[in-house]
Amino acid sequence: MLYAYRIQQGSLQQVEDPALHAECDWLDLVAPDEAERALVDVRFGEVLPTADDMEELEASSRYFTDEDGIHVHSLFMYRADGRPRNGTVAFTLTRARLLSSRDNEMPDFRLMRLRVRNARVLAESPLQVLLALLEQKVDHLADELEELYATLEAVSQSVLKEDEDGDRSLEDDIDELAEIEDTNGKVRLCLLDTQRSVSFLMRHIRDDNDALATCREILRDAESLLTHTTFVFEKVNFLMAAAQGFISIQQNQIIKIFSIAAVVFLPPTLVASIYGMNFAFMPELQWKGGYPFALGLMVLAGIAPYLFFKRKGWL
Repeated sequence: MLYAYRIQQGSLQQVEDPALHAECDWLDLVAPDEAERALVDVRFGEVLPTADDMEELEASSRYFTDEDGIHVHSLFMYRADGRPRNGTVAFTLTRARLLSSRDNEMPDFRLMRLRVRNARVLAESPLQVLLALLEQKVDHLADELEELYATLEAVSQSVLKEDEDGDRSLEDDIDELAEIEDTNGKVRLCLLDTQRSVSFLMRHIRDDNDALATCREILRDAESLLTHTTFVFEKVNFLMAAAQGFISIQQNQIIKIFSIAAVVFLPPTLVASIYGMNFAFMPELQWKGGYPFALGLMVLAGIAPYLFFKRKGWL
């Protein structure tokens, strides 16, 4: 899928006519097929990176310049199968246009298209389009963190406050905390990548004061959000440790009950074992009250340790 945009009178507008693609200021490709790759190569002289190229971790592979322009491979967050994912978007920036390529549809780009249709994206150059995308990315990550806060607060109440209805278990809370930390980690990774991307851009746009001011604002926002991700990480670790501690206490209580039950029934078992022995001479065997005596002795032997434990406060 290929989306084309053109800057007109200071705002970004979508172009539907393929014949006008050569005049566009931003070409956005989603999971491009061979025909679209060939079109970009022939018309613009740009070879789109493959999926393996975009996933390279080395800074020299993700941020570089060559005769084609400035290349930035930046992480954007999206959801697939209900779980958060980080996908790489490859940007190539020249004075004439911005070219972006990615393998998945992403919410930041969908929102950008919606804003374009409503004439809400102001831009004078392809560089400003790229910065608008990075600003949108940071705003999206801030929204993700707000949702994490709300979810984390609900889980915190569940872990630290007894569930009166008993509908939720601590194991469920641990699963929820693991999902929160997974999302928080991906948000943090995106923010760190944004810092690297913007810092790289700033080294190559030193003459554009307005763009530099926007870059510094993006960096400030990313830095403030990183502080929040650190808080979420620490809170998740605290709640995880608390939940595991409560589970251990519950398990210890169960083991304690079994241990006390075993000790309570041990003396009666001993009495029963004694009177179950087949010796020829046992005085109580000929005694009419021997059976009630043995039963009473077993009850007394069971009650005595129970009362002892109760007095010590072990029950």
